[in-house]
Parts: sequence; C-alpha cells; structure tokens
Amino acid sequence: MNDEITVRLREDFPILSREVYGKTLVYLDNAATTQKPRCVVEAISDEYYNVNANVHRGVHFLSQQATELHEQSRETVRQFIGADSTSEIVFTRGTTESINLLASCLRQIGTLNAKENGCGNPQKKNAQREIIVSTLEHHSNIVPWQLNGFKVRPIPMIDNGMPDMDAYRLMFNENTALVAVTQVSNVLGTINPVKEIIRIAHDNNICVLIDGAQSTPHMKVDVKDMDCDFFAFSGHKIYGPTGVGVLYGKERLLEQLPPYQGGGEMIRNVSFELTTFNDLPYKFEAGTPDYVGTHSLAAALDYVTAVGMDCIHHHEQELYRYAVKQMMEIEGMVIYGVTDGQGQMLNADISECAGPISFKVGNIHHLDLGTLLDRLGIAIRTGHHCAEPLMHRLGIEGTARASFGLYNTFDEIDRFVAGIRRVAQMFG
Repeated sequence: MNDEITVRLREDFPILSREVYGKTLVYLDNAATTQKPRCVVEAISDEYYNVNANVHRGVHFLSQQATELHEQSRETVRQFIGADSTSEIVFTRGTTESINLLASCLRQIGTLNAKENGCGNPQKKNAQREIIVSTLEHHSNIVPWQLNGFKVRPIPMIDNGMPDMDAYRLMFNENTALVAVTQVSNVLGTINPVKEIIRIAHDNNICVLIDGAQSTPHMKVDVKDMDCDFFAFSGHKIYGPTGVGVLYGKERLLEQLPPYQGGGEMIRNVSFELTTFNDLPYKFEAGTPDYVGTHSLAAALDYVTAVGMDCIHHHEQELYRYAVKQMMEIEGMVIYGVTDGQGQMLNADISECAGPISFKVGNIHHLDLGTLLDRLGIAIRTGHHCAEPLMHRLGIEGTARASFGLYNTFDEIDRFVAGIRRVAQMFG
C-alpha cells in the first residue's frame, strides 16, 4: 500500500487520531488486539438498534432477519478461509475457546483418523495420549490439552525460531492423538512451515489443528490448500469484535466429535430419558450465539477483503523490514528470532516473519521500556506474552514487543525507533 492509501484507511479508525499524554497515539500492540474500523462498530450498533432478536427460534420478522444475518456471516467466514461448507464453520468466543472445544471433545473419543479410510491409531493400555505442539505456542494451545489429560510434547526449536523438522519426524508414536501448532508466533513472528508439518502428520495418520490467531489478520488463509483438519482464529485480532471467533473442522471429523456443551440449539430432541443432537455446526453451539458479534465479524472480514489480504501482507512485511533495519542500528539491540543474545544476526530470513517484533535493549527491563514509550504516546506490549515455555527456551523472563497492522505507517516506525533511542539514552 502506498502512503496515500494508508492515510485514507486510517480515517476508518477514529481511535488512531486520539492523543495519549499529549501526543498522537502510535498503536503497535496489534498482536494483542487490533483497532476497529467504523464499519464494524456501525454493524454492532445497527443490529442492536434495528435487528435485535434471538436467532433460529423465532417466526417473527426480526428473528428471521437476525438469523439471516447470522448465517450470512457463517458464509462470509467460509469464503474467507476457503472451507467447503458452512457446516464446517463453528462460532466460538475466540481461538482459546476453539482449542478448548477440540480438547474437550477429543478427550472423550481419544483419537481421530487423518485419512478417510485410515484405521485407528492403536494405543498402549493405560498410556497417556500425546499432543505434539511447537515451542512457540501460546498458553491457549498448551493449557487446554493439559486440563483434558493429554501430555504435551514440544517440537524442538532452532535458534532462528523455526521448528526442528528432523526431530519432528521422529516424534510420532502409538500414543500421538493430534498435532496442534501455531501458524505464526505471537512473540517472534515466525511463520511455521505448516503445510510440511501437516503432510508429515497425515503420513502418520494424525490430524492437525492450526492456531491461526496471528496468521489470519496478516496473510491469506486457505484451509483446503493447507489441508489442515482444524483451524481456529479470533475476531478481535482481525479488526473485528471481541468475544467471537471460529473453529473450522473438516466435516467428517466434526461429525465424529461429541458435543462440547449442552443446552438450546445444539439439540434435536430432548426427553427426560434421552437427548439427541443437532446437525453440524449447531451441535457445538449451545445457547444463544453472539449473533451481533458474528455479524460484525463478517463486516471486519469484508473490510480486509476489500483492502486485499495480499496488499495487507505486503505492507506489513515492508513495515517489518523497515523497523528491523532501523532497530538494528541501536546499540545493545537484540531482536529475538532475528539476532542471537549478543545482537548478532542469525541465518534468519526476516521476510518469513509476520507481525510481531520482540526485543530488548541492553539491560533495560522490558517493563521500564514499555512504560516510558507509553509516555511518548507509543503503545507496545511487554511481558512473556502468554508464551512462558518459549521464554524459558530463550533464557529470558520477557520481552518488549511491537506488532503491526494494516493502518501503521513508516512515520510511526520512525517515532517508535526514536522513542527507543530516547529511552536508551536515559539509561546511559
């Protein structure tokens, strides 16, 4: 995107023009949540003001209209990620609930077959089922598996943030239940080789869940081309509302899973003796859905589609490369996944990163750095970013993290880098 397009897009996000401590906001915390364009906020208010009624259950006009908007949103999601059918699109509260849903359901049946006619994966008696993950995972792709009795086994990571694929090939055994990996790290911005990860898993008749929370906002996603069995993402990270997300699953696999929660909408018939369950995807959507959230999520997806996902990806890659180049000129700068602990460049292709830059400067604590940048109107993230195992692998407690969105500019990168220099000077 050229500067003129970016300036025009920024007008869709009123919050970007506000001041923080007397300075125009520079918002670089997009990996945590993105700001919302006017069309998303207007979709929320319009539905509450004009179409608010519970979906699926009413014969009156408002309920029918709300139901139509809700199901149109499901179709929008289907098209956006390239799924075959709306039956494969389950609405959830976000990536975290999507993974919890799958973990809870898989606990009850033990295994799924990746191949259409594959035989079951035999398991040793009383052996604990295992989930293969990457070292890069967010806690949301670790804790749900542990809560549901699975053993989590991480793929070793090489220093540039990429998984050790030779080690990964040797990790499968009779207790492997699933591979669950992030497509893009929320800390390093590393893009995992998910197609190769999926191919290897399928060769072992193991299904794969891809955590798309950090990839979906930054690049075009095609679940059929990827051939993943499950895919999860959150609305609030792709310029949509909070509290709504998606779990995609191949239809034949979702059919094998038991319900996640009980209540209205997920039932076919109920008696005191027996309950039968609804068809896909409603089998997994107990209770009143966030139909306002799904409608506004669709508005967000329409928005980024109009901008163009390839265009967004290219723009953010340019910002990323520009930022890394400027930051590397600062004495004491370490960018994790790009440099080693002494600031020397690794053999990493920074064009294969998306979104976040996690860094430190000399001995400045990441919390101090984030706090002082905030006083300059620059919003970044600090801490372990819900990725404590990755922090342990890197030998640190936390980092400062800047992450970009479609509305960020090169001028903002200049302010950000100048802010780091100013803080570094304060610390001598």
